[in-house]
Amino acid sequence: MTEMALSTARRIDFASDEAQAHVRARYRAEARFKMYGLVAIGLTALFLVIVLTDIVIKGLPTFTQHSALLDVTISNADVDAKSPLDGDYQAVVRNTLRARFPNVESRTERRALDGIVSSGAADRVRDMVMSDPSLIGKTVPVKLLLSDDADLYYKDGTRIEQSPAKGAATVSGVTGDVTIQSSVADFAGRLKVVKSGLFARAQNLRTEAERQRNFARALEARKAEIERTLATATPAVRQELATITADMESMTQRADDATKRAGELQARFDAAASEETLDETVPSVLVRINGGLVKVTTMTDTQASGTVILPLTSAGSAPAGGWQVVTYVVPEANRRVNDREVSWLEALRAQGAITSDFNWAFFTSGDSREPELAGIRGALVGSALTLFVTLILCLPIGVAAAIYLEEFAPKNWLTEIIEVNINNLAAVPSIVFGLLGLAMFLNFFDLPRSAPLVGGLVLALLVLPTIIIASRAALRAVPPSIKEAALGVGASQQQAVFHHVLPPAMPGIMTGTIIGMAHALGETAPLLMIGMVAFIVEVPTGITDAATALPVQIYLWSDLPEIAFQAKTAAAIMVLLVFLFVMNGSAIYLRRQFERRW
Repeated sequence: MTEMALSTARRIDFASDEAQAHVRARYRAEARFKMYGLVAIGLTALFLVIVLTDIVIKGLPTFTQHSALLDVTISNADVDAKSPLDGDYQAVVRNTLRARFPNVESRTERRALDGIVSSGAADRVRDMVMSDPSLIGKTVPVKLLLSDDADLYYKDGTRIEQSPAKGAATVSGVTGDVTIQSSVADFAGRLKVVKSGLFARAQNLRTEAERQRNFARALEARKAEIERTLATATPAVRQELATITADMESMTQRADDATKRAGELQARFDAAASEETLDETVPSVLVRINGGLVKVTTMTDTQASGTVILPLTSAGSAPAGGWQVVTYVVPEANRRVNDREVSWLEALRAQGAITSDFNWAFFTSGDSREPELAGIRGALVGSALTLFVTLILCLPIGVAAAIYLEEFAPKNWLTEIIEVNINNLAAVPSIVFGLLGLAMFLNFFDLPRSAPLVGGLVLALLVLPTIIIASRAALRAVPPSIKEAALGVGASQQQAVFHHVLPPAMPGIMTGTIIGMAHALGETAPLLMIGMVAFIVEVPTGITDAATALPVQIYLWSDLPEIAFQAKTAAAIMVLLVFLFVMNGSAIYLRRQFERRW
């Protein structure tokens, strides 16, 4: 038998060209497989970097907040020393702003001026007065929190171009509507830019008109095909033809309107020497002259007419180089703040009144409808309470179930059914557990809605199968010889399990528990089903108080229309990711620190 095996081995060909070709083909296949694996890992890492970079870029602005450092006079007329809590602190803030910009007189302008600071600015003044009532009747510097739009302006801003004028200018007044006459064509460059914008808009409108006409022609061909192929028109066909006809007419009308607007813009572009009207769709042109600011509404090469935004100190002439043409490059229609508000914000910045500080309120405040006041403290406390309830329920129950199934339960059809169901429950969608919590804990047991108690119960059901499976795997990883040695020296079954098997398995159990809790921290769907989607302002103090969780807070903010909430959403995601990384890192650390190699 041995001689036959050796003779067979001698007949295996390793040296021929065909055998070498097979070897080279196998090596090429292995190299391709490695390359595919590297490409997959590279693409995964690339997508991860892109997602994390996008979240960080969007979320970083949230961690800073701009304020206006102004001298606030806390008058006795607004705040009574006998009852400072009932003072009109909003009036204190309004009076401070109007004292800084005394030229703001109309009701609309005053409302716009009041809107550059947050509604929570008055709360900061009140807190100062409540901590030190002696401030009543004094003027003190206070950092007034800016509104979300003003804060976004300082973070994103709009490019401002300034060019000193070459000629002398004459201005007709100091307030209201004025006219500025230049001795040379100081406005020619800005006029050319405006004209170029008109031409680009005309081109876009012509392209849109052609696109609408192409759609109309396609619908017309579809209508003709239906009429040609169907001899008898049923009610459904007649309805479809009527819809197609209406869509054709609508598209044709839109195309005609776009063509007409394009022709008007083209005519304005062709009239190079004519007076041009500036609207909110073109870059804003302003003139800084005689200590004030004028927003231009009509303009030629040498003359501009507009409205005074910041009052001039005097009318009359300004020397060459003594006045400037200022351009806000982003059109007013594309900004959250208008030109007047920009002028106030730039004036405050020029006076050194704008400060930027770390946004501690993001971590110390609850939710709010105002983006600049909204924080995640309530969501963090709600998540902590929910996870606390989850941990104290699922850890002892899960470990006890794992010990019983692995060490004490008889191996029969009943335990097999239980094991199969546990494995299946680990793969059940989380929304199913939310429906179970809604039906059982809320409707049947009548527990409080939107409470960490109910959230913890639901998440405990969700995490329990994972902990049981991980704990059984950790118990199974302990060498059987340890248990057998304990039984051999007279220990009982219970003593052998709890004194000799469970301690070596604890690192694996803790690792599985931490991973399960990290899974629970990121869950949203079950909490939505039990009402934790409610708008909660107050920070919960117990497991039965109304609360929300951090993933649910992210979901709520992502659905709000204010732009500032987009940054808040990204920042909250960053905080959630940090917690997840810490929890998973802790699991890895525990596994490596306490792992025993048998």
